Amino acid sequence: MRTVLYLVQKEFLQIFRNKTMLPLMLVMPIFQMLLLSFAANYEVKDLKMRIIDLDLSGASRALCSKFSASPNFKILASGFSAAEGMESIARDEIDILLQIPPHFERDLLREGHAGVALTLNAINATKAGLANGYAGGILRDFNAQYVSENPVLTATPPNGLIEVTYSNWYNPRLDYKTFMVPGILGEIVSLIICFLTALNIVREREMGTIEQLNVTPIRKWQFILGKFIPFWIISLFIMTLGLTIGKLVFDIPLLGSLWLVFGFTAAFMPCVLGLGFLISNFAETQQQAMFTAWFFILIFILMCGLFTPIESMPEWAQKADVLNPIAYFVQFMRMVLLKGANFQDVKGIFYPVLVYGIGVNALAIWTYRKQVA
Repeated sequence: MRTVLYLVQKEFLQIFRNKTMLPLMLVMPIFQMLLLSFAANYEVKDLKMRIIDLDLSGASRALCSKFSASPNFKILASGFSAAEGMESIARDEIDILLQIPPHFERDLLREGHAGVALTLNAINATKAGLANGYAGGILRDFNAQYVSENPVLTATPPNGLIEVTYSNWYNPRLDYKTFMVPGILGEIVSLIICFLTALNIVREREMGTIEQLNVTPIRKWQFILGKFIPFWIISLFIMTLGLTIGKLVFDIPLLGSLWLVFGFTAAFMPCVLGLGFLISNFAETQQQAMFTAWFFILIFILMCGLFTPIESMPEWAQKADVLNPIAYFVQFMRMVLLKGANFQDVKGIFYPVLVYGIGVNALAIWTYRKQVA
């Protein structure tokens, strides 16, 4: 064990003397977390809107006022030509076109209902979907207010007699940062540790020091532990730093046990450490290691459920995501920090991570043994 401690000491000395690794460990997680947490915004504001009001009644003006008062919409123009409105969408000048037909107020009072036309610029499907949701909410609010202000319609409310109320669990204010920060933290820790492990071993190969270690009486398990333990400790430090920033800057709830968070992090890190070690076995230069690591990390990030739900992916992608270690980490962080989940709730994530770590490290050791044989 003393040999392992000497190797760990050597690794820490190399890490702190390396001017490239220190910024990666200290500056990169802080910068990424602050930048991504503010930039990865699911809210859409100032949607460009054009209104065509062919009724010019009190009801149509009230509806237009509701849209103009909303922070989600920015009224750029109004007019009376539907063709001009459609041309504005074609030129990508507006995101949504509202057309209020003639006799809008008369139809509301006489028949109890009236129609309006919403035309959405759906070149960005996500933006169009959110715009449709925002507009639908404003229309429902207008319906309820108009019915309450007109006694003629109160007897037969268009929404029926069932009143729906709802409450939001785990994120009552619907703050996107509360949802994104735990997942971003898990992604950052995984990305940095995988990069550092791959680059560190390849750097030693470029310098020729790894060949010197290979001819010493150091056993293979001692060499591997000496490489892994420093980065394993660094991962716990980055997690501590990230949780501190998340609480102080974004005020994310820490409902679950921090012991469970660090315990899972300690068990999860061999997955990305082994992946970095495996990549280094097939890379001759640091540039090759960096691009190979980025190839896998990019796929893992896009498919981990950080930005899009895994459940909405095709069935083949959901099955392939079993091999995505970051998906387990993101799911775990959100369950424990936001829901207060305990070990019984996350053991379905914990055991696959253990199996994954053992498998990827066994493969890394086997390929390394073949290489130096």
